[in-house]
Amino acid sequence: MSWLQLSLVADRDDAPLIEMALENGGALAVTVDDAGDDPILEPDPGATPLWRRVRITALFENDAQGEMLARAAAERPGGHSLEPPLTTTLDDRPWERVWLDDFEPTCFGERLWICPQGQRPPAVSVDTRAVFVDLDPGLAFGTGHHPTTALCLRWLDGLDLRGKTVLDFGCGSGILAIAALKLGAATAIAVDHDAQALEATFDNACANGVSERLIVEHPDRRTHRPADVVVANILAGPLIELAPTLIAAGTSDALLGLSGILAHQAERVAAAYSEQFALQPPEVLEDWALLSGVRRSDP
Repeated sequence: MSWLQLSLVADRDDAPLIEMALENGGALAVTVDDAGDDPILEPDPGATPLWRRVRITALFENDAQGEMLARAAAERPGGHSLEPPLTTTLDDRPWERVWLDDFEPTCFGERLWICPQGQRPPAVSVDTRAVFVDLDPGLAFGTGHHPTTALCLRWLDGLDLRGKTVLDFGCGSGILAIAALKLGAATAIAVDHDAQALEATFDNACANGVSERLIVEHPDRRTHRPADVVVANILAGPLIELAPTLIAAGTSDALLGLSGILAHQAERVAAAYSEQFALQPPEVLEDWALLSGVRRSDP
């Protein structure tokens, strides 16, 4: 099945009215994203910001009625559209599989490999030290290619996780929790507020044969089992807000790894944890930082 896709470029102040008009005009789905190169990496607390110029995309059924609705919707914005509306035909695709186009086996640290399911890097397939994680992110984010995830994977690879309990807070696809289990952790606790992420995490754990050692939890329903290693790859604001939660989640000698932090934000995040944890200087990759440390014996 195919769809009709209508794309409009508008000023952010006009976006809410256009979005509402498209929804009321019969669009099956409406999305808003950046029409230029104007990333918003982290909004202020309570804010829902938009880019200065936004691209509004609406999907309609590809039939006579859908064509009529799309044509009417294209005419309705009038002077609010900064560029001529564009209508195209969009073939149906298994969108959850599109990530495979750019996902190849990748090594993090000395021995940890993240691979699409069923793939192995031929040159190291006989390396007895190599640890392989087969990953199918589904619709949840996280293949290890983003610098923040890469930093966390490298950090985990450098730890002795044998027999440890690892907490992955904000687990996404479960890549960090599963990597920890494959690296020798006895138990991993994967926490996320997104039900889709929790499902992807469990599916990926099953594919890697580690589901029996994985605990999947919503943050509002946590069992609060102490963790020897606490890792969180989210954003600076939530990391600061969650500092009491993450500090309390660790054992008396817990290791801590925090990422999702821009390099210039590292000092501010470190301040929220430095009283309880002795932190190393930030490790930086492509303007993103990892903070790591060990709980102080006498905070």
